[in-house]
Amino acid sequence: MPNNELKIAFRLYYSSQGQERNSRPAVRVALAGMIVGVMVMIVTICIVIGFKQTVARKVAGFGAHIQLVSFENNNTYDLQPIEVSDSLLASLRAYEHVRAVAPFVTKPGMLKTDSAFHGMVLKGTDYWDFFAANLVEGALPEQNNQVLISRLMANAMQLGVGQNVLAYFVDDTDIRARRFIISGIYDSGFAQLDDLFLISPLSTAERLINSKRDDFSQLSTLNSQLSIVSGVEILLDDIRYLEETADRIYFATVNHLDEDGYHAYYVQTLKEQNPAVFAWLDLLDMNVVVIIILMLLVAGFNIVSGLIIMILDGVQLIGTLKALGADNRFVRRIFIYQAALLIGKGILWGNIFGLGLAAVQYFTHLIPLEASTYYVSYVPVEFAWTWIIALNILTIVISLLILLLPSLIVTKISPAKVMHFE
Repeated sequence: MPNNELKIAFRLYYSSQGQERNSRPAVRVALAGMIVGVMVMIVTICIVIGFKQTVARKVAGFGAHIQLVSFENNNTYDLQPIEVSDSLLASLRAYEHVRAVAPFVTKPGMLKTDSAFHGMVLKGTDYWDFFAANLVEGALPEQNNQVLISRLMANAMQLGVGQNVLAYFVDDTDIRARRFIISGIYDSGFAQLDDLFLISPLSTAERLINSKRDDFSQLSTLNSQLSIVSGVEILLDDIRYLEETADRIYFATVNHLDEDGYHAYYVQTLKEQNPAVFAWLDLLDMNVVVIIILMLLVAGFNIVSGLIIMILDGVQLIGTLKALGADNRFVRRIFIYQAALLIGKGILWGNIFGLGLAAVQYFTHLIPLEASTYYVSYVPVEFAWTWIIALNILTIVISLLILLLPSLIVTKISPAKVMHFE
């Protein structure tokens, strides 16, 4: 038997020319509230996911997702050197979800010119993907005496590409000076880290820690497969597998000594290295939950209002249908279907406006931010389709459930009273 309730609902919603009948101000306000609610929820999800992924990518660009360092590290950038072998690096690359493995060296120091000085950390690496993507001037270092400097640091020191700069490093009571040539300038937009790191080839930074460990230097000379580094960086193809991969590497290396037999390995994640940043990002999740709950309440209130207006507007029809033998369930379904059409339109236009606004920001970076406060120079946007689809389904389900209670008004309408009123 055809769904007569749905046919009647369509007839009530659309005229014979296909135009909408629901033009009363209260219904239009309900529709507008639904559109705004869905739009705000979609934009909120896109921005929050964008913030979390963008900031996490930048933090990982400077320190990777996982680091394998000496157990004796003191939570500074002057890490205890360890020996790593090619076989260790190969075993780390074999883990699932590992995208890249790269030894690194960090060494705190100070840059000095005739007019200024600036504290920094020299980082030596041979993995250049992140800095190549954020290079704004010059080129990547190709020689041992070349370095990358951040735009923030270059402006503070009044330095440019091709200029020389003196760097000083302290080892116990020994102070060593190195002259570097600036080969390029990078700008990640993460002011807190841009103002800290000077980037060099791995071999340049290795020389600064080798002199501290003569036994290492001799061992490395005898075995070219060994490297003296501050640690090993491990980058993943998806941050969702961070804890799982870190645990697997930890249990594989715990209680193991490095190649010289003196130092135990220690595994740390980028969340452990940057707890303040990720605590701030976690707070955004709570904000999203609050905003979504508020918008669902607003959308639900507007849909309930619209349904009540449609029921009151159709009192005569309800009385007529009941007089012809229709039961309460039949009549209730008519108005629930009619309200569902309104919900569908609100969700459709909410998605169009929400995704449209997100796309404008994604491609134009129209809305700026203060990088020193928010770690990015513009509002970042990511289209998390799984979350967007789940949000739409949740909105539809909750809206339809909310409609069940006000639709009970239909059961209180008596055909006799309607006819008497008419």
